[in-house]
This record gives sequence, C-alpha cells and structure tokens, in this order.
Amino acid sequence: MSIKPKDLLSNKKDLDKKISIEEISLDNISIDDLTYNGDNYKKFINLNSFLDNVSACQISDAFNEIAQRSGVLYNLKPINNLKAWGKIFTSKTNSDDWGTITISIDEADEGDVLLVETRDMDAAIWGELASTSAKNKGIKATLVYGCVRDLDALLTMDYPIFACGFRPNAGNALGLGEINVDLELESMKISPGDFLFGDETGVVIIPQEFFKRVMLKTYEIKIKEKNIARMLNSGKSLAQIVGLR
Repeated sequence: MSIKPKDLLSNKKDLDKKISIEEISLDNISIDDLTYNGDNYKKFINLNSFLDNVSACQISDAFNEIAQRSGVLYNLKPINNLKAWGKIFTSKTNSDDWGTITISIDEADEGDVLLVETRDMDAAIWGELASTSAKNKGIKATLVYGCVRDLDALLTMDYPIFACGFRPNAGNALGLGEINVDLELESMKISPGDFLFGDETGVVIIPQEFFKRVMLKTYEIKIKEKNIARMLNSGKSLAQIVGLR
C-alpha cells in the first residue's frame, strides 16, 4: 500500500517516532510490519524502534539459538558503516550489466533492500547515481555480491551500501539479468521477501518463516546483555557473571 503525504497529515502519524527498548512490545508482529500500511502504526513503530536498538551480532546469535545457523554472508562488507534492514528484493546479473539493477530499483517496493548477485567481480554495477535513484524511491539499502564504485560519493551519502569489493570500471545498461529470483550465496538459499539486517559488523539474512521467532529471541538477548553491562559497571568481572569464577 502506498502512503501519500496527505494521508500522514490527516492521520497525524509520526513514522520516525522512537521508543526505548524497555517499552518495546513485539506481540503479534510479522515481517510485514517492517513497512507502514496505514493500519499497523503501533507494530511498525515498535518493530523499527527495536531494530534501531539491536545489532547484526545479536540477530545472528538469536538465529543460531533457534536454527543452529549464523545467517551471515561473510563476503559482504559495509562500505559506509550505515545500519539497514528490510525485506529482500533480489536480482542476478553479470558484472558487465549494471542495467539489471536499475530495473530492480523500479520494481522494488518502498522499504525493500536490494540484494544483487553478480557472476564475477570484473566491473562495478553500482555507484553514486544508482544510490541516488534508490534512495529517492524509498529503498532502504543496496547489497552487491560483487563490486561497487564511486566510493568518494558513497562514503558520504546517507544510503547504506554493502559489497564484496570495489572497482573503478563499469559495464553497460544491458538489462539482461534476472530479478525477484531465488539466490544461493555461500551455500545459503535466499528468497525474495526474506529479512536482511546489516550494520558495521556485517550482514545477516533470516528466512521469512523464522522472522518472528528470531525477533523475540533477539529481544531476550538484548535485555540479557543490558543486564550484564549493568553488572560489569557495578564491579563484577565477566568471568564471575558467566560462572567461571
């Protein structure tokens, strides 16, 4: 559902509102609550406030407790150290074809994150202009399992980028790749609509069917770590807290 500015004004909803971690409720949330649909304001605010307070480390730990999987794509690294999360829109192409990713920008929904696989790393398929276009569309981030360029611009843009590497050269606007398809990266199967979270430490992908369970477990981990931090600040050692002393 597309939310128009006049709708927000009439409903007087502050979509940038943040609440503290202690006040957050994740009751009955679903992956669809990552975006505001006009009826899910409370769930949207609670879920996005929560994700703003947690890390890729905590989400990976939660997924590992539930499914004995890390969810980490090890070769993807943060380019400009910005946090991002959302439902995945996928594409696959060769490194000489940056046109496919521009089609993905047009086809993805507002609030999605783009994940594109390139079959080699000979050229960059993403840069400053693509980032500007995606940001204007309302896309949350781009993750290139391949190379990007224009680092002089990307490092200062308020748009999260993750990639395996970077190159100064690019290919052409061929548009010969695939969009909205299943991917397999590092032996991990990834489907459109799965959940992705990235920050300064790296990228974690959670299959959509695990989303709610992982969010609830992540909340437990976050609260537990806050309590441990309080005990450390009160003078206890970490060895004492974990029962080794």
